[in-house]
Amino acid sequence: MIRKLSVALCALAIGTAAQAADVMKMAVTTSFHNSGLAEVLLPEILTDLDLEVQLLVVGTGQALKLGETGDVDAILVHSRAAEEAFVEQGFGTHRREIMYNDFVFIGPEADPAGVKGAESAVDSLQKIASAEAKFVSRGDDSGTHKMELSLWKTAGLDAGSFGEWYSAVGAGMGAALNTAAGLDAYILSDRASWLNFGNKADLGLLFSGDPVLFNQYAFLPVNPEKHGHVRNDLAMKLEYWLTSDKAKGLIDGYTIGGETLFVFNAEPM
Repeated sequence: MIRKLSVALCALAIGTAAQAADVMKMAVTTSFHNSGLAEVLLPEILTDLDLEVQLLVVGTGQALKLGETGDVDAILVHSRAAEEAFVEQGFGTHRREIMYNDFVFIGPEADPAGVKGAESAVDSLQKIASAEAKFVSRGDDSGTHKMELSLWKTAGLDAGSFGEWYSAVGAGMGAALNTAAGLDAYILSDRASWLNFGNKADLGLLFSGDPVLFNQYAFLPVNPEKHGHVRNDLAMKLEYWLTSDKAKGLIDGYTIGGETLFVFNAEPM
């Protein structure tokens, strides 16, 4: 795992090394990275703040663990209950909401489970389970995976009891979408990753719009009282930028095919 994280960090640091006066590490979700937004924000942060932000791209659960062990200076994730627990346990100084989008159900255009006609997110899963249609789960303790499990539970179903039609791949959003494309399967995705996904094959967006699919992203600085070496000063510098009008314009203005991927909703500091 350490090697994988190092590769991800180094790959995202290319082009900024030795240029910035300050360097900090931030763990971010694969869904945020797969959206392509990082490629828009990082160069602007470097220019405006003379700050190189090195990203460790992992699922929300792993990002929180990196924060707990002090291996990063801040995290940007999307699982509110887990984030609030992180702060309550003293690992983070606070939680700052930055932007949101939504989760969507992706599946084969033929739609054998009839998800297009679903009345809700829970109804979508009940239809998939009833048909035992192929379904790909992230299975990686990410924010998306946590949302999926919560929806199964609300539907009165236990994902752990499912048969071969249910595949938990233990991978990031891009890899999971690729698996779904290869299997012609259903999958829960964040909208941004789906819009930026290049290998759509015969998949399409089949269901969205249920308020329960709201997907908030938040920034959490790691607590320097837990780990004295973390660069809380740089994390706060970055947070101020992420809540600025400059960040709002870049986030709200980031589109693919005319569709907005994220909506800025940070309160000014």
